[in-house]
Amino acid sequence: MKDINVAQRKEKAVTLFNEGYNCAQSVFLAYSDVYGLEDDLAKKLSASFGGGMGRMREVCGACSGMFMILGLEYPATDPDDKAAKTANYGAVQRTALAFKERFSTIICADLLKIKHQPENSTPSDRTAEYYAKRPCARFVAGAAEILGNELKCPRTENSAF
Repeated sequence: MKDINVAQRKEKAVTLFNEGYNCAQSVFLAYSDVYGLEDDLAKKLSASFGGGMGRMREVCGACSGMFMILGLEYPATDPDDKAAKTANYGAVQRTALAFKERFSTIICADLLKIKHQPENSTPSDRTAEYYAKRPCARFVAGAAEILGNELKCPRTENSAF
């Protein structure tokens, strides 16, 4: 069991989001230090997953950040290690289900109640109006909390749930 203060990590993720980091970066950076990643590398690795992967509004970036950390917690580095892959996929499925139970979906467009189509690649300006109309900080907070709870009590059984 890891000694992780979930409330502090959740707060850190929301603070990062409010500082202008994308949803994936915010969740990933909130936990990347646990695995010894330097901030600059963590920012680069998670940069492309914001806005539902490059603003395509697919899988929520907060979930993507969560899933990337799970790759560090449940590494599947040997292509022949079926048990490792099973543990990793189980963790992804558990946390995705927890996110869906809380927010009804892991799809960015559905969370934002917008059309399922790629947007212009230019990110939105982070203004007071942006933060007032976007519920993304809630999703970042939820993903950071769900992830923290998973990391505090990792599971190794083959079952996803």
